[in-house]
Amino acid sequence: MRRLTALLLALAPTWAFTFLPSPAWSGAQVYEPLSASAQAALHKAISDEVVPHLAFETVGEARAWLNAMSYKLAKRIPDRRVREELLVTVHYEAKRAGLDPQLVLGLIQVESNFRKYAVSHAGARGFMQVMPFWIKLIGRPGDNLFHLRTNLRYGCVILRHYLDIEKGHYYRALGRYNGSLGQAEYPNMVVRAWHNDWH
Repeated sequence: MRRLTALLLALAPTWAFTFLPSPAWSGAQVYEPLSASAQAALHKAISDEVVPHLAFETVGEARAWLNAMSYKLAKRIPDRRVREELLVTVHYEAKRAGLDPQLVLGLIQVESNFRKYAVSHAGARGFMQVMPFWIKLIGRPGDNLFHLRTNLRYGCVILRHYLDIEKGHYYRALGRYNGSLGQAEYPNMVVRAWHNDWH
């Protein structure tokens, strides 16, 4: 597994993204005060430095998943090495946070349409459209929300936090993530992308 990841990362010396123009539905998480214990737990969840890898029983299963997801993403990110680095990192960060990687892909599709440098009208940044206030709240001053792994780490940890608050209720957690709690449009779009485009 680690050899596959190392091979994929070694094959990609530059990460120049080329995107086809398409719309995205970026919003903004809303600042909500956190208890000291929740803040400490989220800070700890952001801090792990392990190298991303695909968590499958066999290299064959890992390669099958990577090939299937890469095929689906090819029109949005034509460079195979860039796609595979993104997918390996999405898979690792999603699994680490206890999320379905395909749910995270659906969320990225809706939030930024796979644009690494997307910025919303509210200032949310990157693939998962993370608001900068999270850096001060749970991160480190030098964290760059346009950095692939940093953005995915924050986004997955934040979504897990909202799922925990909402006791596993996807629609409410997704509404919180987008800053549209109580409105059906955004959660419906993410769930539709998750089930229709990434399964």
